Amino acid sequence: MKSYKIALIKGDGIGPEIIDEAVKVLDAVASYSGFHFNYEELLMGGIAYDITGDPLPQETISGSLNSDAVLFGAIGGEKWDNLPREKRPESGLLRFRKELGVYANLRPAVVYDELANASSLKPEIVKGVDLMVVRELIGGIYFGEPKGRTEDKGWNTMVYTREEIIRIAHQAFKIAMTRNKRVCSIDKANVLDVSQLWRETVEEVAKEYPEVELSHMYVDNAAMQLIRDPKQFDVMLTGNIFGDILSDEASMLSGSIGLLPSASVGAKIGVYEPIHGSAPDIAGQGIANPIATISSASMMLRYALGENDAADKIDAAIKRALSEGYRTQDLAQFDAKEICSTSEMGSIIANYIEK
Repeated sequence: MKSYKIALIKGDGIGPEIIDEAVKVLDAVASYSGFHFNYEELLMGGIAYDITGDPLPQETISGSLNSDAVLFGAIGGEKWDNLPREKRPESGLLRFRKELGVYANLRPAVVYDELANASSLKPEIVKGVDLMVVRELIGGIYFGEPKGRTEDKGWNTMVYTREEIIRIAHQAFKIAMTRNKRVCSIDKANVLDVSQLWRETVEEVAKEYPEVELSHMYVDNAAMQLIRDPKQFDVMLTGNIFGDILSDEASMLSGSIGLLPSASVGAKIGVYEPIHGSAPDIAGQGIANPIATISSASMMLRYALGENDAADKIDAAIKRALSEGYRTQDLAQFDAKEICSTSEMGSIIANYIEK
């Protein structure tokens, strides 16, 4: 029987609750799919600082790199906000991404038919939306040099190398080949020199994928089009800062951030996590929505392990739970037939896989 080693980073706040439900579902699908998981729990975030004095212990980096994939919950909270910057949970997360070399952030935005009325946009606008934002994650203005500040001036540098653009573009085109074979590259080439290099390089990579239709769009127009007609997009390819903004905008199409997964992948390893935060205000109450984390586990199966059938089973079980009216508290007002706790929702999805 095949065996996969999975690093579990539960983190802070609701992190442990939602990871536990994802593990429940993963174990259910593994028992029907001819493989099993070996889990190793690792520390990161506020809890890691409390125990070790470091938000990212070296053991977590090593353990993650020695795994087949990382399933990550959420980190941070007000408790640690006044720590020195290098000791804050968020600093540990940025360092974690850099150490693992995860350069591509994959953010799907899918609107379930049963929840089309949960979006702040009209149902006819969002129903049927199924897009993927592919965001470069460890370059661009967040990491470029020089950077700094004085009392009266601050500066950051938006920089990309051709190699960095090539590798993220390949990710986008490969994903598009498994979807509807359309890539829209987002830049600001009418103003920024770095975006001109971005556009030219993406066009070079596109020649290796003749089946994929490539288009370009300026980021300001893309922000508007994402609200006006989101169904026009299949795969959106973009840099770090533009992707940071657009992926958050796309996340609201579904009506709840409790539904949306993400992945951060590189040449060595992938980290799979919900897009929402640690929500310390509801931690321990059993009301957090675990679907985003369960969907992240499905992405892990698909993109890290190549277990597409198992991923399909999880996706189908989520859709069935929603279609039959099961809702966690964040979705209670949208055609709910039964309000579920965090654990109950995980069990329902796991049971549908077993059936």
